[in-house]
Amino acid sequence: MTKLLTIWLLGDGKPGHENQSLGLADALARRVPCEVHRISIAGKKSPLARIKAALSASEGLPKPDLVIGAGHATHCSLLWLARKHHARSIVLMRPSLPMAWFDLCIAPSHDFPKPPKRANVIAIQGALNRVLPPLVSGRSGKIILIGGPSSSHGWNGENLLTALTEISTNGSWQLTDSRRTPAGFIGEIATHLPEIEIFPHQQTPPKWLPGKLAMAAEVWVTEDSVSMVYEALSSGANVGLLPMPQNRKNSRGLRGLKQLTDEGFLTPFKEWQTTHQIRKPPSILRETDRCAEVSIQKLSL
Repeated sequence: MTKLLTIWLLGDGKPGHENQSLGLADALARRVPCEVHRISIAGKKSPLARIKAALSASEGLPKPDLVIGAGHATHCSLLWLARKHHARSIVLMRPSLPMAWFDLCIAPSHDFPKPPKRANVIAIQGALNRVLPPLVSGRSGKIILIGGPSSSHGWNGENLLTALTEISTNGSWQLTDSRRTPAGFIGEIATHLPEIEIFPHQQTPPKWLPGKLAMAAEVWVTEDSVSMVYEALSSGANVGLLPMPQNRKNSRGLRGLKQLTDEGFLTPFKEWQTTHQIRKPPSILRETDRCAEVSIQKLSL
């Protein structure tokens, strides 16, 4: 009988970070029998407070084989739990602590000035996610994903509304926003583009978007939301990039998007305006599944 793999997911309360941990756990569970437990240290301000919260929240749980965490706030607690229970540790994104302290580090390649040579590092394109393996056939959905202002991008709702008017002329479109989308913009879309079916992010369950993306043929994403771009690429859909004002022209996220555009994975809106064609990506970025396979091999799970 195959041993049940007990996984603890350490969360800092940030949806983007926890989505990565959940994505890796989902992918592992598609390969080996798993039991997953979530431990929250959200809201704790110091490393000591986070360690205490992690120990309290994990009390009584089955002993872990593997502890996974994403985000700087999880690093000390992740190591503490792994050492205390003699479990393997996986940190997602480049950690603030030495990478050698973790059993495995899974981080975007653009986090490194040159390709890492450490045996415990897996360099990936983008971020891990919960998008399901794509359907082989019958894909017909059309989805628009709206982000919002960030450290790397500003906001121009008027230009975005114009772009949405152009791309939504053909077919039936569904749209969802994010917690960064400015208040009132969804209402503007509803007023000016009533043919677009809107699903506010507050009203969609966690697996709504991964399920929709698995059936999508075409997806447009605002370039400020790098995580949603990689989710769309993981789905196997053709992906278009909606421009937003750039605050930092040479940010790591933008460098990653430029590389993907140069390699033919993304269609910029300006290119689409000329050709009215959206590129078919040269391959499907199933980085989460690849990392699950490599993690099983490297850690002998």
